[in-house]
Amino acid sequence: MWRNWAGDQRCAPAAVERPGSVREIAAALERAAAAGQRVRVAGSGHSFTDAACTDGRMLRLERMDRVLDVDRASGLVRVEGGITVHALSAALAAHGLALENLGDVDAQTIAGAISTATHGTGARLRNISAQVEAVELVLADGSTRVCSARDADPTAWQAARVSVGSLGVIAAVTLRAVPAFTLRGVDRPAPLGETLDRLEELGAENDHFELFVFPHCDTALTRTNNRVEEPPRPRSRASAWANDVLLTNHAFHAFCLAGRALPRFIPALNRTVTRLAGSSTRVDRSDRIFASPRLVRFTEMEYALPRERTAEAVRRVMALIPRRGFAVPFPIEVRLVAADDALLSPAHGRPTGYVAVHMFKGMAWEPYFRAVEAIMDDCEGRPHWGKRHFQTAETLRPRYPRWDDFQAIRAQLDPGGRFGNAYTDGVLGSLSNVRVEG
Repeated sequence: MWRNWAGDQRCAPAAVERPGSVREIAAALERAAAAGQRVRVAGSGHSFTDAACTDGRMLRLERMDRVLDVDRASGLVRVEGGITVHALSAALAAHGLALENLGDVDAQTIAGAISTATHGTGARLRNISAQVEAVELVLADGSTRVCSARDADPTAWQAARVSVGSLGVIAAVTLRAVPAFTLRGVDRPAPLGETLDRLEELGAENDHFELFVFPHCDTALTRTNNRVEEPPRPRSRASAWANDVLLTNHAFHAFCLAGRALPRFIPALNRTVTRLAGSSTRVDRSDRIFASPRLVRFTEMEYALPRERTAEAVRRVMALIPRRGFAVPFPIEVRLVAADDALLSPAHGRPTGYVAVHMFKGMAWEPYFRAVEAIMDDCEGRPHWGKRHFQTAETLRPRYPRWDDFQAIRAQLDPGGRFGNAYTDGVLGSLSNVRVEG
């Protein structure tokens, strides 16, 4: 039985294989074809959807976790698809390099992170998949295909960077790294209304800006990360544990447990958590600032909106929660991302604001998420591919200007639909109506 990190998606694959090379991937695909099975690749299980689930053959790439080549002069780094973002960041740091932007979780495999358009925050910076120069796929027939930014026609590369695992097995990725850098991270509370009014300005003023706000509170917990020309000053192990584990995780978990047991006290609990948050400053290596431990289990929905609709969406969600009487012990998270050109990137073609809502494990999430999704639909939202939503291929197609271009690449690279599952059938649709030119 395979389970995701949150524990709310599970499946029983007919077979699980852990290939250690392209040849072994091809052999696994041959066995799947002989058995008439579809194939999904499971990364670290950090998607909240059933994107990795299958009753066919599941491939796990943890044995394919090597750094294959590092060119410090160009910044190009070739790695196997099963390497985690955490391990990749450590390897890059050893070579004096870093990825220019990361999310706040680094346990994902690089293949899984790019396939779902995982992102960090930074109004001028794009998501992780936009840092990809080439994707090396193993196709259903065992052949390989390299999709590169240098191709005469980059459409396949634009499709492969965010593919929801529907084109082939990502055996290796070439990424564009930057010289290693230090970030100064500042967490501090600020008035919510003023922060939302200045959202575009705060995004422009800082390399990385995000905010959290708990329902029933009028205080934003802001986080700014900016580059500084000074050496990292890592915290002691004890200090890091006290803040990241004891306070941020264990204490917050206790508040969530109390809220789950006594929902009527959630507004007061949220206000208490907000008051306790306080201010802090850190100066450290970039990847250590970006990522934080996540020990409290939850499920999540996140939408990418046109940047100018972001503050409006947050205000509407904040008003929705008390009006509908939803018991929500988790904050709303707001991040900013630059536009990119991956065909299925939620940030495709427009400066983007991301709004994420969460629910603590064991609490009813669907009514809340459906009500929030109605707001996101009205604000021209596109869902994060690895997080809960209720969209279908029919509702998603009008939201992506190059949806049909992606489908043409999908039909070309996986004409038999070997790499599908129930999730991709729902959100990408059937290949039966797709026609490939030429």
